[in-house]
Amino acid sequence: MIFRLDERIIFPDPKLAEDDGLLAIGGDLSVERLLLAYQNGIFPWYSDDEPILWFSPHERFVLFPPELRLSKSMRQVLRSGRFKVTVNTCFDDVVAACAAAKREGQDGTWITADMQAAYSRLHELGFAHSVEVWDNSTLVGGLYGVQAGNVFCGESMFSKVNNASKTALIWLCINRSYSLIDCQVHTEHLESMGARMIGREEYISLLHKTVLKR
Repeated sequence: MIFRLDERIIFPDPKLAEDDGLLAIGGDLSVERLLLAYQNGIFPWYSDDEPILWFSPHERFVLFPPELRLSKSMRQVLRSGRFKVTVNTCFDDVVAACAAAKREGQDGTWITADMQAAYSRLHELGFAHSVEVWDNSTLVGGLYGVQAGNVFCGESMFSKVNNASKTALIWLCINRSYSLIDCQVHTEHLESMGARMIGREEYISLLHKTVLKR
């Protein structure tokens, strides 16, 4: 059963999501609703021609920072000092670059103008963060996401040159004290770095433990 949201800032139990993870439809992208969603393992994912769709997948693709694996070639990239990494210096630019990135099998982007504005508000309030990767003065890669307790809920990443987005993720694992990074969507390169699937119940249990500590 797919639930239709109204003006109340509530969500149904994530366990009631459809097989594809779809839980609810409608509502808005207010700060309050977005924070409640992320704190309960729910996120929006939709296109411009659709209403707001809220998902809570049965499995989550996550990376535990202590399980990060670095290839020999990636270690060489990091040692070379080619890239400079910053955090929260140009959040909106990172989101825009993620929205513009071409992705295999996708004609458009789920990072709509409304989504970009909503996450910019979260960033202004300290709930959303970006990591930027620079080659000299050029922004060549990065990622952004929402912090829920001690979990970083990754939304998207982009890379204009080889290894730039990997560098951003590695920096996040090493330099931020997150207990878990939610990668959401499986990719082979993230799996090669140590990311793996866990069930929704385990994910939400870990999420609630960190949210309640804050």
